[in-house]
Amino acid sequence: MKISFSEAINRALHEEMTRNKKLVCFGLGINDSLKFFGTTKGLNEKFGSDRVFETPTSENAMTGIGIGMSLNNNPCVMMHQRLDFFLLAMDQLVNTAAKWHYMFGGKKNVPITIRLVVGKGWGQGPTHSQSLQSWFAHIPGLKIVMPALPSDAYNLLKKSIRDPNPVIFIEHRWLHNVEQEAHKVKEAKNFNNSNLISKGKDLTVVTYSLSTIEMLSIKQFLNKNKIFFDLINLHTIKPLNLSPIEKSLKKTKKLLILDSISHPICSIGSEIISQLYRNKNVKLTKSPILLTLPDIPTPTSIFYTKDFYVKKTDIVKKINHLLGKNIKFNLEEKNPHDVPDLKFKGPF
Repeated sequence: MKISFSEAINRALHEEMTRNKKLVCFGLGINDSLKFFGTTKGLNEKFGSDRVFETPTSENAMTGIGIGMSLNNNPCVMMHQRLDFFLLAMDQLVNTAAKWHYMFGGKKNVPITIRLVVGKGWGQGPTHSQSLQSWFAHIPGLKIVMPALPSDAYNLLKKSIRDPNPVIFIEHRWLHNVEQEAHKVKEAKNFNNSNLISKGKDLTVVTYSLSTIEMLSIKQFLNKNKIFFDLINLHTIKPLNLSPIEKSLKKTKKLLILDSISHPICSIGSEIISQLYRNKNVKLTKSPILLTLPDIPTPTSIFYTKDFYVKKTDIVKKINHLLGKNIKFNLEEKNPHDVPDLKFKGPF
């Protein structure tokens, strides 16, 4: 039996709302027919409209409401279908939610979890497909999490809700149909900031969110070609824990960061490389490789996006460069490049 990413989020919400009678869920698309990618199914029926409700499309106002509730000991999960439009609420987030605990000497908390959805493809273009996790990571007072697997989503959402201060929970819409064995989707006592998904001596690969799934999709191909790697799946973008990466690099001495949903300047990947060099705890035999989107806005046309997004062939080429190999990637893509799978019916 398997459970999907969206089902894992739904389960976590049901369990946390049962555990904490004060917890409130609200936002955009919660009660529509698709139930926020299926993640809010059954919440309104079980917990009532006082605790689960839809809001008008007014990002700044709804964020202010959520912060106000949180300041009055009502933890909440606020949901936005697109990160792009949450930018209208950055003042509320940056100047109030992120700073309140600090400004009042730790006497006040803001227990708010903000779910933001990012994505790509489907002709969404430059204003509907931005991944701006680096923006949020720059703000003191915020924690940033980006799950890749259903077990990640389940545990990270529960941890986020229980955190006494703001957490930005960023989910990629291409992940909602990703499945995992049900027995693996359970509450972990020690759920760390990252996990080691695979082991190998040839190189270290660091991923998070969708890039983890992209790397797993070519793992078998690479293994058949005698390439074995440590795959470190980051759960938490901020705070960053470099210890697992440094431990791996002392063995492999080669680093690929697959940051395929980011642009290169001030990205999460570039920050990891910067910190590694400043810490001077590891010595690499080759310069690290950072694989990102190009530094231009996302195109809308399918004819341009095919050369914009990171492809499996791009990943293999970079690994060839690091290892001095010349492996040809000869696997056919099962789906069009701008959709994750044939179940995907659109960005909402």
